[in-house]
Amino acid sequence: MQKKTKTESIDTKLAILPISSVAQSLNVHQRTLRIYDKEGILSPNRSDKNRRNYSIDDLEKAKLVVFLTRNLALNLSGVKIILAILEENKIEPKDYLKYINKVAKLAKINEAMQENNVEKSSNRGRKAKNKQS
Repeated sequence: MQKKTKTESIDTKLAILPISSVAQSLNVHQRTLRIYDKEGILSPNRSDKNRRNYSIDDLEKAKLVVFLTRNLALNLSGVKIILAILEENKIEPKDYLKYINKVAKLAKINEAMQENNVEKSSNRGRKAKNKQS
């Protein structure tokens, strides 16, 4: 006879991740996450010592923000609009990227275009190299 195992789901809203871990996992600077917080895009819970603690849902949302800004070249105003649409349509944070990729395909934004956006955004704010003959 097999034992029944109780499968408990993980509380994805529980704030457990420090800013350093989130920044490292997303390959962004901690300052970027602080900007997202200041702009009201990503608002993690605060500890008793006022440190930012991120939940799994916050991490999923942050992954989407990074995707939107890097791959789709959206500014933070555009990101806010997308997030509002996702919340209005009651899309779960774990499904954000899948949903946005589906919409991007419908809009005929292919992977080559996304890679081009990533290349452009990686060069932003950097001085052009002088070409030597």
